[in-house]
Amino acid sequence: MSGATLRDAVGRARQRLLGVGFDEAHARIDAEVLALHLLGWDRTALITRPDEAVSDAFLEAYDRLITRRSLNEPVAYIVGSREFYGRPFRVSPAVLIPRPETELAVDAVLAALPADAFVRVVDVGTGSGAIAVTLAAERPAWHVEAVDVSGDALRVAQRNAEALGVRERVTFLQGDLLAPTMGLFDAIVSNPPYVPLRDAAGVHPTVRDHEPHVALFGGDDGMEIPRRLMAEAAPRLRPGGLFVMEFGYGQEDVVCAAATDAGLQVVDIKHDLQGIARTLVASRAI
Repeated sequence: MSGATLRDAVGRARQRLLGVGFDEAHARIDAEVLALHLLGWDRTALITRPDEAVSDAFLEAYDRLITRRSLNEPVAYIVGSREFYGRPFRVSPAVLIPRPETELAVDAVLAALPADAFVRVVDVGTGSGAIAVTLAAERPAWHVEAVDVSGDALRVAQRNAEALGVRERVTFLQGDLLAPTMGLFDAIVSNPPYVPLRDAAGVHPTVRDHEPHVALFGGDDGMEIPRRLMAEAAPRLRPGGLFVMEFGYGQEDVVCAAATDAGLQVVDIKHDLQGIARTLVASRAI
């Protein structure tokens, strides 16, 4: 045995992360999360058992994880999962890591459509399946389609659908935007690539150097994919059908203009907890 306690190990890991530029909050949280992941403990155990001795094997494995985090690899990729809408989603470098602000898109769809009717929804650019799988789990009467250009991403999404018990109610399709789908939808929802490529140098290395660029960057101004999606979406919605799309900081005006140009009627703009305009809610003009 090393003689080190969990408190000692986490403290050293925190200092190591501080030493490579992490701020105090992230250094502490990340050091704790990675220790809990290795031990299979919850946070309560960390609070009540900090002075428990840890083994040499734990210290070696923990050191490897902290090394990965010190190189800006996202914690979600290291532990292999991220919570979204209260459910655990498997993630890998093939998919964008689900973020809390994307729950706004889920909320908008759930609030707008009848819970017990047959509703046809498509999630475009599904990635981990966070939106599609959540909608299927929250609304058993609905049928959800999930599209992604990446076969690797679809395999992750399919595993999440299986793990969360909705595989039979989600249809997975590979292709560009709405191309592999047929017919009209009650709702089209998407968290498309919208980060401007011209801003790539300013994107945090944790994101820029590890998450898939195909899911991040939407052309030079960030609007190449969103514009194409809106143009495809308008004629694929039933009259009065719903279009919900996440967008980036400062894009509200250009997104609303593009939606109108595509034949969509802007219904609402949802703001995240920081007050940032984040989600477009629109409908097909009748």
